[in-house]
Amino acid sequence: MAPTPLPRTGTQYTGRWLLAGRAAPHIARMSATTTSAVLLSRRDLTVNDAQKVTLGIIAAYIVAIAILWNVPYIRWVLWPFKMLVIAFHEFGHAFACLLTGGRVESISLDPREGGVTHMRGGKSGLTLPAGYLGSSLIGALLTFAGFNINASKIASIAVGVCFLLTLYWGRKDWLTIITILLAVGLLVGCWFIAHAEALRFVVLFIGVMSSLYSVWDICDDLILRKVNSSDSYVFAQRYGGSSQCWGVIWSIISLGFMACGIIAGIAAFPQSAAQQRNDSQNFIPTKF
Repeated sequence: MAPTPLPRTGTQYTGRWLLAGRAAPHIARMSATTTSAVLLSRRDLTVNDAQKVTLGIIAAYIVAIAILWNVPYIRWVLWPFKMLVIAFHEFGHAFACLLTGGRVESISLDPREGGVTHMRGGKSGLTLPAGYLGSSLIGALLTFAGFNINASKIASIAVGVCFLLTLYWGRKDWLTIITILLAVGLLVGCWFIAHAEALRFVVLFIGVMSSLYSVWDICDDLILRKVNSSDSYVFAQRYGGSSQCWGVIWSIISLGFMACGIIAGIAAFPQSAAQQRNDSQNFIPTKF
């Protein structure tokens, strides 16, 4: 006797039919979508000529800063930018203090390339690392913006807001006032050079230096000079571990921020140099 065929309405048969007749096209669509996403991702991370120039400039900045940071006498060339990055560092402390319910009493910068933020309250487990990590995060965002002229314009406005807050907290310290006013003057002046094309390179330089500041400063404090008042030393005293260990961890995070900023800049800004200049003339246009 021939076997009785399964009914078309049976559960097992229906399930197989769904897999063959409905799921297969769905899988095909998923495969096509995945392929498109992979191709889009590869296209977004393709480095064009303008981005190659930006990456070359970043590499040149890294080498120049590494040399100028340590060579006697000529390292004073970096002094104004060091003070600027220290202002970012102190802003990180202050902002973390506010976010954790504390109060910022004052900020002051020291001519010997130091700074201090006087706070009341807040969570020291967050405010202590926020100096280095905050400045490196700001640096990564500025590096990201440095891939595009219009993004650099927006970034300079955001930095101006940070400066105003820092200026408010440091209004009793003359060096803080002078440093911030000079920095604001530099950014504003670059807006009027070649439709703010110069601004992009200044933002990029500040971003690179701010990203690497924590690495070099931690090396100075914990390896070369062994400063016992550094943020990582105080953090280790309160929460355990060694200052060198926390310094290395914060340095790795800082470098990770910088790498993310570079990758994001490549993915987000594929415009050519000519396109950027044209776009800049239509976005908060300036002439000089």
